[in-house]
Amino acid sequence: MKREGRGTQGRNRSATSSRRAGGKGSPTLRSSGGGEQEGGRHFLPVTSVARNGQVGLALKPERERSLLRRHPWIFSGAIERLAGAPGSGETVEVRASDGRFLAWAAYSPQSQIRARVWNFEESELPGPALFRRRIESALALRQAVIPQQTTDACRLVHGEADGLPGLIVDRYGDTLVAQVLSTGVERWRDVLADTLIELTGCARIYERSDADVRELEGLPARIGLMRGENAPASPLEILEHGLRYAVDVIGGQKTGFYLDQRDNRRRIRELAAGRDVLNCFCYTGGFSLAALAGGARSVSSIDSSGPALELARRNVANNGLDASRAEWVEADVFRSLREARERGRSFDLIVLDPPKFAPTEKHAQAAARAYKDINLNALKLLRPGGLLATFSCSGGVSADLFQKIVAGAAADANASCAILDRFHAAADHPVLIEFPEGEYLKGLLLRRN
Repeated sequence: MKREGRGTQGRNRSATSSRRAGGKGSPTLRSSGGGEQEGGRHFLPVTSVARNGQVGLALKPERERSLLRRHPWIFSGAIERLAGAPGSGETVEVRASDGRFLAWAAYSPQSQIRARVWNFEESELPGPALFRRRIESALALRQAVIPQQTTDACRLVHGEADGLPGLIVDRYGDTLVAQVLSTGVERWRDVLADTLIELTGCARIYERSDADVRELEGLPARIGLMRGENAPASPLEILEHGLRYAVDVIGGQKTGFYLDQRDNRRRIRELAAGRDVLNCFCYTGGFSLAALAGGARSVSSIDSSGPALELARRNVANNGLDASRAEWVEADVFRSLREARERGRSFDLIVLDPPKFAPTEKHAQAAARAYKDINLNALKLLRPGGLLATFSCSGGVSADLFQKIVAGAAADANASCAILDRFHAAADHPVLIEFPEGEYLKGLLLRRN
């Protein structure tokens, strides 16, 4: 199966109790009005910080550094105390231990990421006007980076990178598919949905808020029509680099398709001519179709999902590609790679696009073993001069660590390899320089010497 959606959150303690705020000897938050003096600084009691109905959140000393670098996450361990008792998704005013304003953020009482920043500007409270500008900016970026003739499907909103933490919106023709993954977005769900429909002119929004991260935010899973009169076709069809793909937005992985691999599928198409190709974790055949269209001599595709493979076969037929060059295997990839070695099979081009083995850094050690296993066996199946396109979508595995894991696999396989290229997500999945966690997809193109 392909990768499932779990963010970098984890379970943690509940929020600091408000009864601790303002206790004897505890630091307090500064305000512009009168108040007590402490250490030469001017303060108001923390319970008096609320403005325009907003409650306050104070950080521990020196824990404001990440926010000063405009990182949008506030972890539970950084919080000294709260003023009031904010509800799930409620906007809170975030201040440093010395009273400096830092940000407006959405409060999440159950998540380790206790608050997600909406805005670093003190003068602008989060609300419909701000969200509208953020969505307008996101749409303008996609128009600039995705040529219309390339595809009619793209990511329109990419969470933190578009200033809307916890909101994912993919466009498939006249259908939007949304994932509401944070308490802040949940609280503003209707406003955001109405704005998306108005600004895009799409016929509907279908919600796929069924990722595991919802549970970590204390939110139940939800799937169904969010806006519009009719549910989307199942599957619906999109166009990408001249190929037509059937996409199951109702029951497929994530929002139905992996738009982040768009440019990488094109690269595989460019490399496939005359090669025997193996595509592992193939899902609905994105890389497989690209290889067939690029003139591959044969393409063997492996996935554990029978329904996904049926959709892949449909995609081959809909594009008029030679089905006799395609082999579809419903099986566990780890076992299949070992069995292929035992049968003496070999390939000229292998694609490894596995699920998310490490949602957080604490899972990195176990993920490293899994990544090493599949890369080791793939390299042993690769002919001299062959190419390996290997990917990781695990936020808990950095690009440097991933390269070290693959290097270890190459050493154990006694395979000398050269890095020909590095893979990234397509441009409609932007990454903020101050938020490196957003760069989840990484990959290497290796040539076996």
